[in-house]
Parts: sequence; structure tokens; C-alpha cells
Amino acid sequence: MNPYNAIKNAIIIGEYEPGKRLTEEALAESLQVSRTPIRDAIKQLESDGLIIPFKRRGYIVKEFSIEDIRQIYNLRALLESHGAGEAALNRTKEELQFMHEKNTAYEQAISELKRSDISTIKNIQQANQEFHEEIFKATKNEHLRSHISKVVVVPLIFRSFYWYNERQLLRSLEVHKTILKAIENREPERAKIAMQEHIYQGRDDVLVQMANPKIELSKGEV
Repeated sequence: MNPYNAIKNAIIIGEYEPGKRLTEEALAESLQVSRTPIRDAIKQLESDGLIIPFKRRGYIVKEFSIEDIRQIYNLRALLESHGAGEAALNRTKEELQFMHEKNTAYEQAISELKRSDISTIKNIQQANQEFHEEIFKATKNEHLRSHISKVVVVPLIFRSFYWYNERQLLRSLEVHKTILKAIENREPERAKIAMQEHIYQGRDDVLVQMANPKIELSKGEV
């Protein structure tokens, strides 16, 4: 895994918590690489909005407020719903097959969920991400994909799956199936509506948990 993806994933799963200070030296030592690829990774992570400069001495992982999350999810709803509509118009049979395969993997990951095993939650997060990425690919719109990639990588994404109960996960799966059906039938408006509601549901779940946190991940769990 390259340094950018390694650091990004560490932020997503909470290994590098909001407010944590990051330095080139420490990251290079941790990842056992030179400082040059670390500098490149830092520039990209700063562009993504995941880290910010800290008093001219390294960087810190950005903290997201409730309003930040609301705005990010609202933007996601706008961009990803448009993407779903584009995918319905432009997808190929092969791309549609990939979407079905990724959603089947998502369903399997949900069926294997064990709250005591953090790896099963990571599997759900990964399968969900891969399903959405297949939709983005089918848009044939690199500009849209670039913008979407900057708003889907939020440190709270992983934690939202940790918070989800079985009912919420199964609801998410059913919406995936509705989105897939609309894309399969080349119904762009239906795909847009289903995706938009899917993102809004995720937003509402995260906001509820941020306002009333019930589950805390300890450092030993991530």
C-alpha cells in the first residue's frame, strides 16, 4: 500500500484520531519509507481536506463538526445522485455485473458481522465503498469521480458502520438493490432519487450518533 492510501486508511478507521499531530519524520519511520513519498502523500491529504497545517510544525488530522458532516453529506447527496443517474445512462453490461458482484459481497459481509470482531466491520465498510466506486466508474465522467472522491473520505465513515445496527445495515442493502435495479433498467431519475435518499439516511444516522454518542471505539479496537 502506498503512503497516501496507508495514511488515509489510518485516518478513516480512527487509528489517527482527529487532532492527532502528524510529522514527516514519524510517518516515514512508521511506514518505513523515505520522506519524499510522505511529502507527496501529505500534499494530497491536505488537498482532500483530511489534514491541516499545525503551527508550521507538521500537520494535524482535521476535526469535523456536526455542521461539517451535514454539509459534506449534503454535497455527497448532490454529487452521488447525479453520478447514479449518469451510471444508469452510460453503464455497460460488464460494469453492471461488477456492481452486482460488489453488492453481493456487501450482503455477505453484513451476514458475517460480529460486533466483537472489528475486522467484520471493516469488511462491510470496504464492500460498501467498492460498490459505490463501481457506480462512479460507470459514469464515464472523470471530473465527477474526482469531486466525489474528495467528499466520501470522511473519518466518520468507518465509525458510522460501527454504530449501525442490523436493521440499518439491511435497509442500506435494500436501497443498494433499488439503485442497482434503476441502473440496470436505465432509469436515471429513479437512480438519482434512490441514491439521494441513501446518502441522506446515512447522514441522519451519523448526525444522531454525533449528537448522542453511545459507542466509543478504544484505541485497542482499531
